[in-house]
Amino acid sequence: MTDTVHVPLPGREYDVHVGPGLLHRAGELVAPLLARPRVAVVTDQSVAGFHLNALREGFEKSDISVTALTLPAGEATKSWPYFQRTVDWLLDERIERRDMVVALGGGVIGDLAGFAAAVLRRGVRFVQVPTSLLAQVDSSVGGKTGINAAAGKNLIGAFHQPSMVLADTDVLKTLPKRDFLAGYGEVVKYGLLGDADFFQWLERNGSSILAGDQAARIATVTRSVQMKADIVTRDETEQGERALLNLGHTFCHALEAATGYSGRLLHGEGVAIGCAMAFELSARMGLCPQEEPSRVRAHLRQMGTKVDLADIDGDLPDADGLMALMAQDKKVIDGRLRFVLVRGIGDAFVAEDVPPDAVRAVLAEALTARQ
Repeated sequence: MTDTVHVPLPGREYDVHVGPGLLHRAGELVAPLLARPRVAVVTDQSVAGFHLNALREGFEKSDISVTALTLPAGEATKSWPYFQRTVDWLLDERIERRDMVVALGGGVIGDLAGFAAAVLRRGVRFVQVPTSLLAQVDSSVGGKTGINAAAGKNLIGAFHQPSMVLADTDVLKTLPKRDFLAGYGEVVKYGLLGDADFFQWLERNGSSILAGDQAARIATVTRSVQMKADIVTRDETEQGERALLNLGHTFCHALEAATGYSGRLLHGEGVAIGCAMAFELSARMGLCPQEEPSRVRAHLRQMGTKVDLADIDGDLPDADGLMALMAQDKKVIDGRLRFVLVRGIGDAFVAEDVPPDAVRAVLAEALTARQ
């Protein structure tokens, strides 16, 4: 019942395994990649309580020894202090260039451990073992690693592809509903940016995915990973097409900064809101029919995730304040904001000439709806 998606980057090929029971098979799957029978696992306190022992047993039954670093859970861990702590720990553990770092956790741990592996001894191999839906369908695949800066999200990092990804769908059972739905924001994004049939499939199967149907969840993760793998293979370092994966993210990153990267807004929730706003902006600019943003919002509402700025608790900056946060986004080129806009569901494109007044109007209208 396991699917495999191959990422055929020349000289850096790897497989993404998707299905149940992969933690218990970790040793069997990873052993062929190891120069010596040991791995260094980086995880967080929340994930460790659920899954570290199972992963350890999966390695140890293949006679692979495990050493582990457990960090605090949360976005604040994706920062300089914990990055330094991780690198120092890996050096203390005498991790060599031919050894393997294992990232066991969601997007925060995957990005942090991957970045540490990227710079340690100028590059150590690593395996992603994503434990959130968001990490399984998005951040564990494609080689983007990094940490946040005071000026914004993911501004410090490197492209460093994993050697393997083990997306164990059994671990999704331990996710709180809110975290699962946050990951679903990234799943919807794939249908919206390039596969209208997949979005239609999600509309039909969303309730089964949410209810825990194993086959539906495997299909969801596999299709999302395949779409990302195809795009990354064509444009690894985001010189063109890979930017489509940022649908909703310009709005999202500004909202995350505005909420202090806190529990007020999870990344995937920001992506869902950002996708809805990108469709609204596209409709306002006459690029797509008004029925399209309404359909997107209807599906997100049906699933129970956040959809609008009104769904975010607490204060937010005004439209100009949010525009200023957008100006720090990585996607700014020559001071101009780039947005991923749409001609309809499944038809996204990168636009570099979006009128600031149109963006400001969409933000102002969404902020007014909060009152």
